[in-house]
Amino acid sequence: MKKISAEFIFPGNSTPIKNGVVVFDVNGTIETILNPELDKIDWNEVEKYEGIICPGFVNTHCHLELSYLKGQLTKETELHGFIKEIISVRDKFTEEERLKAIDLADNEMINNGIVAVGDISNGNSTFNQKAESKINYHTFLEVFSLNPALAKEVIEKTTRLKEAYPNQQHVSITTHAPYSMSQELMNAVNEASGNILTIHNQETASENELFLTKTGKLYEELSSFSEDIKNWTATGKNSLPSFLPNFDSSKNILLVHNTFTNKEDISFAKAYSDSIYWCFCPNANEYIEKRQPNYSLFINEKCTIGTDSLASNWSLSILDELKTISIKDSTISLETLIKWSTFNGAQFLGFEKLGLIEKGKQPGLNLISGLDGMKLGKYSSVKRII
Repeated sequence: MKKISAEFIFPGNSTPIKNGVVVFDVNGTIETILNPELDKIDWNEVEKYEGIICPGFVNTHCHLELSYLKGQLTKETELHGFIKEIISVRDKFTEEERLKAIDLADNEMINNGIVAVGDISNGNSTFNQKAESKINYHTFLEVFSLNPALAKEVIEKTTRLKEAYPNQQHVSITTHAPYSMSQELMNAVNEASGNILTIHNQETASENELFLTKTGKLYEELSSFSEDIKNWTATGKNSLPSFLPNFDSSKNILLVHNTFTNKEDISFAKAYSDSIYWCFCPNANEYIEKRQPNYSLFINEKCTIGTDSLASNWSLSILDELKTISIKDSTISLETLIKWSTFNGAQFLGFEKLGLIEKGKQPGLNLISGLDGMKLGKYSSVKRII
């Protein structure tokens, strides 16, 4: 058994333990956490670190297959501009360039203490990497089409892709966004997605505008390449209350971005289901919209953290995301941020052995150093211990 300690141990979903000791075996399985105020400890057997120890990070929203687009897209174009630019550049790269970028991105996440990822895929380009990776992946096979006549064909094609995935326990069909789905496809995904689903939500102001009045920059961009958007029917409501009832309330549903989500939207979601999770991708928000969610509205919700893709980010680092949140809202405690980035994500993705430093778990262990008291600072860094 190995014993390690730090200034604080953050178990993942409970109060940090000052000078706690984590005991684990050669496989990284946790034996116990010792509390010096309650337990007798032989400190000669303990390896001591400066900083805090927490479970390995869980990245609930990534697009690994888009890693080849790192540094290729203009910042602060808003979502409509981002979509337009991706379409214009995505075919300019070779398969070799794409696969090399996927490998580099996977290893970047490993080095940044990420042990699990909810990854969005539109094809099979990441499948081999995931089969060999140290990271636990749940792959969401993303579908979109505004043409109602194509709903069945889209689901059948994606089901064949799903059958080719190397880990059938952690692959599912999911939606892209409420503005890119016909009602028929929404219904089909609800049937095909199993007990877990993720969807981009209220990432831009014009998404709400589309649902409210069928106007705005997003509507104009969608109209430029899809005739089907012209059949769109405005609901007179924000996006979230318009689309959420399409999905069974019993599912684990992850709403991603939530940049323009308000208090009424949150109340609607909570009333609809107690299995709603919220994912924040702060640096992608900075990259695309230069706008952050109102984090204070979500303090009592089941929040998680994502990096999004390297098409809209500078790094694949959960710690970097937490730093951005801390700058935006310094009232959010480190304990809360750790829970969002470990325990909650593991719960959503169904990785029962991760996200919690507890007997029998294998969460991975991260050392975070360079703290400013109990706050993340500019020079805070993460090192993977196991």
